[in-house]
Amino acid sequence: MTTELFLLRCVQLGISIRDLDLLTIGMCTDMFTENLNDDYDYPLTPTQEMMDRW
Repeated sequence: MTTELFLLRCVQLGISIRDLDLLTIGMCTDMFTENLNDDYDYPLTPTQEMMDRW
């Protein structure tokens, strides 16, 4: 990932330059990943019974 792409992704997430002083690169990449997961439509949500059997 280039610096430009990193800064673009931060802007897309609403992270300001000032906020970057408080965050690590790992924290930002975790936020990128979680942002992508927000749009995923999970086809099956487990019930308590399913979790108990597991």
